[in-house]
Order: sequence, then structure tokens, then C-alpha cells
Amino acid sequence: MQRRRFLSACAAASVSASLKFPSHARAHDALGLHLGTPEEFSFARLCDQARARARQPYRKPSPTAPESTLQEIDYDAYQKIQYRPERELWHRDRNRFPVRLFHLGRAFQLPVQVHIVAHGRARAVTYSSELFEYGDAGLARRLPPNLGFAGFRVMNGGGDERDWLAFAGASYFRSSGALDQYGLSARGIAIDTAMPHPEEFPRFTSYWIDQSRGNQHIVVYALLDGPSVTGAYRFDCSRRRGPTMDVKARVFVRKNVSRLGIAPLTSMFWFAENNRHQATDWRPEVHDSDGLAIWNGRDERLWRPLNNPGGVRTSTFEDEHPKGFGLMQRDRNFQNYEDDGVFYDRRPSVWVEPRGKWGAGAVQLVEIPTDDEVFDNIVAYWVPKRAASAKSEFRFDYRLHWKRHAPFMPRSLARVWHTRIGRGGVPGQPRPKGVIKFAIDFGGGALAKLDTSKHVRPVVTTSRGRIINPYALKVVGTKKWRAVFDLRAPGSEPAELRCFLQRGRETMSETWLYQHLPFEFDPSSG
Repeated sequence: MQRRRFLSACAAASVSASLKFPSHARAHDALGLHLGTPEEFSFARLCDQARARARQPYRKPSPTAPESTLQEIDYDAYQKIQYRPERELWHRDRNRFPVRLFHLGRAFQLPVQVHIVAHGRARAVTYSSELFEYGDAGLARRLPPNLGFAGFRVMNGGGDERDWLAFAGASYFRSSGALDQYGLSARGIAIDTAMPHPEEFPRFTSYWIDQSRGNQHIVVYALLDGPSVTGAYRFDCSRRRGPTMDVKARVFVRKNVSRLGIAPLTSMFWFAENNRHQATDWRPEVHDSDGLAIWNGRDERLWRPLNNPGGVRTSTFEDEHPKGFGLMQRDRNFQNYEDDGVFYDRRPSVWVEPRGKWGAGAVQLVEIPTDDEVFDNIVAYWVPKRAASAKSEFRFDYRLHWKRHAPFMPRSLARVWHTRIGRGGVPGQPRPKGVIKFAIDFGGGALAKLDTSKHVRPVVTTSRGRIINPYALKVVGTKKWRAVFDLRAPGSEPAELRCFLQRGRETMSETWLYQHLPFEFDPSSG
């Protein structure tokens, strides 16, 4: 899905109410914002609304403007449309984040409703072309007066023109993370991803933004609607801890769903050191995330480097009561990207921390082939074992951490830093046909304190084929250890590999997982 270009562009864009509405909300009227009549609002009411809607047939939404007009608002035209800073919600309120609204365009053609919430009452924000600078007066005149908004973004405030949180498009949302650089996105739900039939993309049709607590604490509520499900969501967002979002998701199934994805993350992986042979680009690596991290219910720490396969591939990691998973950007070395325009070394890692018991199910990783960086081709989510049948309901609570690295990693355990692949055998000797060499670098934890006299060995297994000559060594001049082994696995079927470092009976590292695709790497060609 080619959303990335338009999402980056987003980072650049009635009736007056009763006087009884709180003073900080009344201030919006003075800014030229038109707000609707106050209505009672609560998360319980939102859940009731989503549940009731799930019992009704799905109604496909329609654009509020002619498709031909919205098609004119392509990437370049969208860049010119800017929300007027003086009209932002909570303008100049030091205790609250300023909020700017997104305009509709070619990428976002269906409007959403945006409401302001204060002390249990909500008011809708009414669209007006006067809220935007268009750079093209003719375009502004051709837009209908009820056009609506595409979503919103939350600004840093204090005169800073950057934003740190954005909701726009289907059920997508994202944060710029701890390093102030947008990258991967989260979604409210994933429906039938990588199935034989087309994936469904439910949308957040309405938002409610509550900053009544002040102190730069923002709560976003959202109503989800789609052909198969509805949902009520609460996002309790804080920038102080990373940022983090405490999510309450209540999903109501309208009709049977084959694959229900909870807490989905969507990212991009084109190439890294493990598949550099596939690259057609001058940069050493190009990716928003380089691996999937899992902390499963058995207390195992798993690391699965991402692939760019020749066809769509789905990997399933069965579990019960998971402790967390996420798509990580571990490589923070600028020299491994050499891109001073989009700064892949600063892209956030996102960790999903379940709150409460999630039961039995699986983390699924979907990898889709790509030949460019503008396509999001990686998806990870939780699939509950319980069937998502019509009229069923699901309750999931979790915290999203938008961090530099995954939280909760034990200090004693080493992490995987690099995965490299090449021809097997010994340099200077005839290379055996069909043999692949793997070199995996582990760093951190108790390993960093060990010298070369300590006996550290790799424990390596494969789902098929044979592991040859596995050994571990400390990389000279560093605190890292490297596991090296050859794999002979004739045939074209994937080989599932596992490796971790051990000293005596003590596990020294997380477990490296890898899906080797023989038909995509020919060692004899190197």
C-alpha cells in the first residue's frame, strides 16, 4: 500500500455552543472555529454505539466531494495545503497540545468527524475552507462547504512546528517516537491480512479529543466501522515516557472474520545486511524496521530478522498470554544508511505490551515483496485463537511504546545486532555447492564482560537440512560475540533456523530465528 508518501506530506498540513461549556473549550469560538451543540459523551456510550452499529448492515461511506476534484489534490497539491496555525485547536494553551486538522485529498477521500471533549460533553468541529491555506484559490472555491477532515495531528507546542502524533487514513495512527522521526504506523485492527481474498480496511469514522485534564495529557477516542467489524477505542497518550499510548480496544464482529489481527503494526523493509544481494539502491540499508521481537508467555526472548521475500509469506508464532511483541529498528548507526533526508537511523521501534491476559493465539508476521521504500510491506499483529464469528465481542487492552529500543529487556541477556549471509565453506578451498554461511553478532548483557577464555557455544537447529561446524568467537576489538555456522539444505523449501548462545547451561542471549529462502539466495552466484 503506497501510503508513506502522503503520510509524510501530512506532517508538513455551525452552531456556537452553550456558554456553560468549559472556558478552555469556549476559547475555540474566538479562534474562528465553529463547534456543534454539546452532546453527552463517554467511552461506555461509544462502546454501546459500536455494538449497536455491528447489529446493523454495513453502509459504505461516500466522499463529500467529487472524486475528480479530490484526484487533483495529489502529492504536490497536498503539500501546498496548510492548516492555519492561528486556527489550531487549543491554540496557545500552555497546558495542552495544539491540534491541527488534515485536509482531504487523493490519498484520503473519505471524511471523518472530529470532536472536542470536555468533562463528559462533546462538540463537533465544523469544516471550513477558511481553516486552511490552499496556495490555489481556485481549488478552494471548488470544494463543497461540508467537505470534512481527513484526520488530525498533535503538535509539540511552544512554537515548535513539528508534530508527535497523527491519526489519518483507515485506522492508521503513528508517533514520531523518542527520536522525533516518523516511521512505522500502528492500526486499530487488521482484517484478513495475507488471505486468499482481499484484505479489509475498516476506518476510524469519528474521533473525540479530550484534553480537559490539562498538563499535556491527551486522550483520543475513535469509532471504528467496516464491513466485518465495528469498534470503540480509547488512546491515552503521553509524550513523557517515550511516547506511550494506553489502548482500550472493544471490537464487535458484524460477520465472520477469517483472520482477526489485534494491535497491528505496519512497517517497511526493503534490504539490510542479511539480503544486501537484493538491493538496487546506492544506500547500504533501507528499512523502517529490521526485525520482529517477541517476549512470549514461556518467558523466551525471540528475535526474527525481517526478509523481503519473492512472494507473500506469513510466519506464525503460537503462544499463550504473550508478554509483548514489536517491530524494532535496532540498527542506529547512520553510516549503515547514509540517508540524511529521511534518517532511517532515527525511526521509532514500537513495542506492544499486553495488559491483562490475552489467552491463546499467535503473533503473526506478514512479509510482502517490495522493490522500493514507498511501500509498507511488513505487518505484525496478534491473532486470538478464539474464532471471530458474527456477533462475538473482543476486549483487548495494551500499551504501545514508541521507543528507541524495546523495553523490558533483561540486562543479563545479549541481543542480536547483525545477521549476515554468504557462501559456505572455507576461504581458499573449493566451496561446497548449496552450502550457506551465517554469521550472527550478539551484543550486550553478560556476554560483554566475558573474554575469549570463556567457553561460549552456539546452540543451532534447523527445520530441515544439516548444520555444519557451528562455533562462537569474540569479535576482536569489540564486546560482541559472533555465532558462525554453515547450512546445507538442498531443495527449494524454506528452512526455519534457531540459534542462541550458551555458556555451560546458562543461556546468554535471546533466540535468533530466521526463515532461510533457498530460492532467493544462490551461493554459487557470489
